[in-house]
Amino acid sequence: MSAPLAVALSGAAEDASRTHVSALVADRVASRLFAQDASLWGPDAEEEAAKRLSWVTLASGSRPLVQRIESLRADLAAEGLTRVVLCGMGGSSLAPEVITSTAGVALTVLDGTDPEQVARVVGEDLARTVVVVSSKSGSTLETDSQRRAFVGAFEAAGIDPASRMVVVTDPGSALGDLAREAGYRAVVEADPDVGGRYSALTAFGLVPSGLAGADIGALLDDAASAAAVLDADSAENPSLTLGAALGGTAGRTKVAIVEDGAGLAGFGDWAEQLLAESTGKLGTGILPVVVAPGDPEVTDTPQDVLLARLVPDAGEASVDGAAQVAVSGTLGGQMLLWEAATAVAGRLLGINPFDQPDVESAKVAAREMLDGDASSSAAEEPALVDGGIEVRATSGLLDGVDDLAGALSALLDRLDHPSADADPSASADPAVDGGYLAVMAYLDRETYAALADVRSSLARRTGRPVTFGWAPRFLHSTGQYHKGGRPTGVFLQVTAAPAEQLAVPGREFGFGELITAQAAGDASVLADHDRPVLRLHLRDRDAALRQLTGVLEAQ
Repeated sequence: MSAPLAVALSGAAEDASRTHVSALVADRVASRLFAQDASLWGPDAEEEAAKRLSWVTLASGSRPLVQRIESLRADLAAEGLTRVVLCGMGGSSLAPEVITSTAGVALTVLDGTDPEQVARVVGEDLARTVVVVSSKSGSTLETDSQRRAFVGAFEAAGIDPASRMVVVTDPGSALGDLAREAGYRAVVEADPDVGGRYSALTAFGLVPSGLAGADIGALLDDAASAAAVLDADSAENPSLTLGAALGGTAGRTKVAIVEDGAGLAGFGDWAEQLLAESTGKLGTGILPVVVAPGDPEVTDTPQDVLLARLVPDAGEASVDGAAQVAVSGTLGGQMLLWEAATAVAGRLLGINPFDQPDVESAKVAAREMLDGDASSSAAEEPALVDGGIEVRATSGLLDGVDDLAGALSALLDRLDHPSADADPSASADPAVDGGYLAVMAYLDRETYAALADVRSSLARRTGRPVTFGWAPRFLHSTGQYHKGGRPTGVFLQVTAAPAEQLAVPGREFGFGELITAQAAGDASVLADHDRPVLRLHLRDRDAALRQLTGVLEAQ
């Protein structure tokens, strides 16, 4: 039986619903949203919103893709091409990953630039591999580099690359032109009036997921059922209640998202990108923190955190606590629900939920370092070396520090904590808005997956929310919030020397240089925003990683 699309609230989240939903209903926000009214977020946002609202129609608008994708999948399978690899970043990879993980079908997602990760994925089972290259702009540096690596590998194996490449892009992109000129297997154009993080139900989400074997027709059916509920100007509309909780719960500037029996594998990572990029700007926003049952943010939720639980049935869920939301629904329904709720939250926050003004800064910095137009901070001498780990930091952070443990303590000492007597109901009270720690790992997320376990240890140690991002994919997600959102974060960057070098065919740089430039560029931009950054570089991956894990998990 399908999970009902429902939202249940408690505490301050319920108060927020009472405060805001009646006005949202009176202003016809839901019906205007689904009518693509670009004026909902004010005049400054209207031009951008006018070309970013087609996602509300995708339940029907994407239906013609289903047959095309199923036919392509059958043709590929008939040739023995059953391993699907997706090269994409941000919304182009996160949506297919949650769709296929929830469906229980295999999709290999390559959304990193770590040389070892790229070499491993490119080197596996080429004989039965088809590659989906997804880029809305058609110029995403990471995706283009991954595409080049696969083309080179296919050619070296005596395989025609064009027969194995499927491109998803916007109309008129350079990638689409290249693919047609090269005779790639298929070029699928997505709706250009949908932003990347709202693109789950466009070709970006559906093509790789359908080729991998997910039932994308059922996904669209579920979204269509949700749309019939979400466009209603009613106090019972789940997108209004969830949006009010996210954007209007007094004193709750962060949301901890936990999969609590709903069966939506990886949904938190997709919602993290949606919320962080959509709301983290102009010094405000909602910081999403992806957690698991039993993590500190769940068992002892900080006073500036809203807890959002993904449950089998919100109508039957036990919801209590100072501020909590329980959400249920099928995957297609929940995707549309959270997109609509994020748009509603943006209206309450007074921001444009469809731009990402700070994402480009790290890309520009990385390109400048690759081009040699700026001195790379990666080449700076370390402030200290402890065992196999080089330690660098923003100015003043390491004063008086002489080892790794002291460096970590110096960073964590910069974390602001809500004052004990702060009133969470007073949204304007700065004492409520405590800090957070962001861990950013420039490593192969498959081989070094265990490193992510330090997130809960650090949250327990600090008593503060901790985000964990694999790089460079987080640059297309929480990276926007880190630079444009509330200036309360402290940042721990982990990089490593690659065991092997891997060229990017046709480029003057390799993947090692690319990921190094991305890390240094992001650290530089964070420093320019006066964010404290501790940068740890592992000279020997395995031994140094064990050393680092021991320090991070120490209480």
